[in-house]
Amino acid sequence: MTDATLPPARHSYRWTICALLFLVTTVNYVDRQVLGILAPTLQSELHWSESQYGDVVSAFTFVYAFGFLFAGWWLDRVGVRRGFATAVVVWSLAAMGQALARTTAAFYAARAMLGLGESANFPGAIKTVAEWFPKEERALATGLFNAGTNTGAIVTPLIVPWIALTWGWRWAFVVTGSLGFLWLALWLALYRNPPAAAAAAREPDDASRPPWIRFLGFRQTWAIIAGKLLADPIWWFYLYWLPKFLDAKYGVNLAHVALPLIVVYVVADVGSITGGWLSGSLIHRGWTANRARKTAMLLMALVIVPTAFAPRAGSMWTAVLIVSVAAAAHQGWSANVYTLASDMFPRSAVASISGIGGFAGAVGGVLFQRATGRILDANGHDYTPIFLVCGVAYVTAWGIIQLLAPTLEPVRVKELP
Repeated sequence: MTDATLPPARHSYRWTICALLFLVTTVNYVDRQVLGILAPTLQSELHWSESQYGDVVSAFTFVYAFGFLFAGWWLDRVGVRRGFATAVVVWSLAAMGQALARTTAAFYAARAMLGLGESANFPGAIKTVAEWFPKEERALATGLFNAGTNTGAIVTPLIVPWIALTWGWRWAFVVTGSLGFLWLALWLALYRNPPAAAAAAREPDDASRPPWIRFLGFRQTWAIIAGKLLADPIWWFYLYWLPKFLDAKYGVNLAHVALPLIVVYVVADVGSITGGWLSGSLIHRGWTANRARKTAMLLMALVIVPTAFAPRAGSMWTAVLIVSVAAAAHQGWSANVYTLASDMFPRSAVASISGIGGFAGAVGGVLFQRATGRILDANGHDYTPIFLVCGVAYVTAWGIIQLLAPTLEPVRVKELP
């Protein structure tokens, strides 16, 4: 036994791993969301237009997209213990590096490096869940670690405005960027790879590892691409543009933005856990994975449709309620979409497939963010067409998934064309 391999573990150890994944996902979202919280301040100080802000945001997302392809392939080869440690160091240094930026170009560079490091988080977490959890527990475990996205989005508006108003906005990047190194110490002390025998007993695997591009020959891969391409940009919109929407529509400034954002992401946390629990509970009741996942995802998609009316809400709190429900449903959707990779592909390919899906979602995010900035510059800051897209995206994605993977039929890597 090496120091990176755990002997046959107690049942509770995999939930310790899930807690570590939750914490790193929280840190991941704190580091990426600082820019969204500080957006009005940075726009004022650096004289960014809406289009320029959209371009700065998309610099992160563009590199993040291509980073997914590399991260999935890389994690399938080096393993999650070493892979996560490296990724956290890279993104933490990049997050802190934003404090040194004096120009728009410097922000582009720092955000790009942040995107490269952070791209390993979700392929790594999903691969870890696939290695440690049986199929009926994966959606719940995924929902639990994915709740870190909301927790990060809650923590950020609590601490960043205070730091920025007390010490200046640069210190907000320094303090939040340093959190990754605290998590790294826990990860290296606590995480060990699963025993090969236990992993093999949990689920048969295919030892072959073809280049990721060959996975594009499967309809199942395109189903996951659709689920991410159409849904992820909406979450990115909430993350980076919601504080600006509240400021433009209701005059909610940096000193008062925390409470409405906390409400949105607390509700979203409930959706993340509930969405994962729901499909797992249905499987325990005897439903097939296909029926359980599709039912949970359709419910989430339908709940999101009223988001189209958020810009027409009569008050800030009505708008916050509408977006809160949509954010919760998005997280429930994501918990199940993430799990599709381990439902349909062997463990040796899970990170690669998750990377392809993440790439698609991030590319959609780049396009949507750039379009959002230009639409707002052109129409006098009217968010109506943007929220309309938010409302219909998930129902569209569900229909495409059903068309491409009607039964969630598992594939074997050796069957690749």
